[in-house]
Amino acid sequence: MSIVKEKIRNLPNHPGCYLFKNRADEIIYIGKAKDLKKRVSSYFNKNIVDPKTKQLVSKIKNLDYIVTDSEVEALLLEARLIKDQQPQYNLELKGGVRYAYIKVTNELFPRLETVRIFKNKDEVYGPYVWGTARRNLIRLANTLFKLRVGKTKPQAVAGKYKIKCSVPPWTRIISLEEYKKDLDRARMLLQGKVEKLIVDLKKEMDQFSSQEKYELAKLRRDQIKALVNLQSEQKIHLKKNYDQDVINGIITANKFIVQLFNINKGVVSGRKQFSFAISIKQDLPELLAGFVKQYYYSHELPQEVVAPVELPEKTTIESYLTRLAGRKVRIKMAKRGTNLQLLELVKKNILVSLKRGDSALFELQESLSLPKLPTVIECFDVSNLGDSFIVGSMVCFKDGLPDKNNYRRFKIKWQTGQSDFDAMREIIYRRYYRLKIDKADLPDLILIDGGKPQMSAGLAALRSLGLTIPIAALAKKQEEIYRPGNSESIKLDRKSDALKLVQKIRDEAHRFAITYNRLLRRKSF
Repeated sequence: MSIVKEKIRNLPNHPGCYLFKNRADEIIYIGKAKDLKKRVSSYFNKNIVDPKTKQLVSKIKNLDYIVTDSEVEALLLEARLIKDQQPQYNLELKGGVRYAYIKVTNELFPRLETVRIFKNKDEVYGPYVWGTARRNLIRLANTLFKLRVGKTKPQAVAGKYKIKCSVPPWTRIISLEEYKKDLDRARMLLQGKVEKLIVDLKKEMDQFSSQEKYELAKLRRDQIKALVNLQSEQKIHLKKNYDQDVINGIITANKFIVQLFNINKGVVSGRKQFSFAISIKQDLPELLAGFVKQYYYSHELPQEVVAPVELPEKTTIESYLTRLAGRKVRIKMAKRGTNLQLLELVKKNILVSLKRGDSALFELQESLSLPKLPTVIECFDVSNLGDSFIVGSMVCFKDGLPDKNNYRRFKIKWQTGQSDFDAMREIIYRRYYRLKIDKADLPDLILIDGGKPQMSAGLAALRSLGLTIPIAALAKKQEEIYRPGNSESIKLDRKSDALKLVQKIRDEAHRFAITYNRLLRRKSF
């Protein structure tokens, strides 16, 4: 660490990138700074409490830095270095899933085929997140425009060519010129230029009809109908004449999950999802900013990026994206209207992709307005038989599952007579007094079996200890949840995973309390 401290003292107050290295001189973290000395010094502040950041700092045995002319230059350099080095503690953006593309083969009669790896000179469209959508598009293009399928070579027939196709009679005799026209139409379909394609086909339909070529006119009519149906399936009601990417993300216990929707002039043309292990503590705006900087270093940029929160250093990141794109790029935080609806749609897609436990915890965080994901929940209950055998229980759930090693039970010591209020205040005080003395980790949420009075008892105990742990109470009658400062109760959907989880935790605390009460009674008898 002495080498590191010496290097920090000599760091300049200039913008640039810093590279943290481990004992083996491997780069483990890359960051950018407006002021290198101030930023790097902040990592070695004694007040850092996040265990993941502490772990990173403990592994730093050396550091290096590169000075740049501006913050934007530092951002560009940071993105390139992260992409090249893939350090352990940076977001590991390796392209997520390797998505498939549609390739137009380089043949005399080109075909459409699926590829995942391709060369720069190849003609490809995509990527396509859903295999079904990709296959349907290839099938539609092959069917509508009778493109060549399979690897059977075309046969020359009287100045034209016989090719294999995917519609009856399964072969087609066509000239190279005619085939190129049909292939160009298929390209328009793959490019999302459906409206222009429909206009062109309508003109041809009217022309064939006036020439009494009714079979060809019917073919164009069927093609138009299929394209109109496709258009209605894809269209989201946006009136935009520019491209957007809509990005949203959520933080679970140990992961950051982000999804990105590509909106091509009002049509959802793609969706991508990435999942990252979180190595150091960061909030959603920081994580989204990191993702945007790294993702767009090697992906196509739209005119507008829509985010759910204001990104830190937004102006600098916009300048960085503008430099990458060679044109103006905006970052917009959606507060209302269609963009907000799209962000909600993206979040809904993320939640659907989560495991049930993660989804329940995230839903609980949102419903109860908790400051962080309730990874650790401790739930209390009181059980008695009149004035005797008054006991308390505490169960602990971690990541939505019982953590039985951390269950606790209490004999009530400080009161005589039956008072659930006093008993609840006592067991909560004793539990967190002990944790405070031991400087142990506190839970993310305290859940109490009971209504407002029991929650008030818990609050009184926490205040006397000088602790501010989020607390909530679940009343059995209507399964309502009470939170401090809310005059109205919170009613979760009866079918929601969040309510099912809360009920499961409450029932476990009740079971544990009754079991202890019965044990004491048996011993007494």
